[in-house]
Amino acid sequence: MMADEKKERQYDAELDTRGLFCPEPIFEVRTFSESLDIGQTFKVLADDPAAEEDLKRWAKRTGTELVEFVKDEDDLIFYFKKNK
Repeated sequence: MMADEKKERQYDAELDTRGLFCPEPIFEVRTFSESLDIGQTFKVLADDPAAEEDLKRWAKRTGTELVEFVKDEDDLIFYFKKNK
């Protein structure tokens, strides 16, 4: 595998909150995660700079595992695992 190739992370569901601003991404992620089963992983796309800290705090507060966080130009990409 070449150094610049990225392995695509596997996930069960995806939520795109780009274009939404605080506090909307948190509300959307909370509602979305409630529809998932324990153990499922999900990807969240955001472009609100406040979402980085907001979603990291949300994960800690809810016991949701932040598996990976990536900044890709203007996009923030979160991979979560629902644990509760």
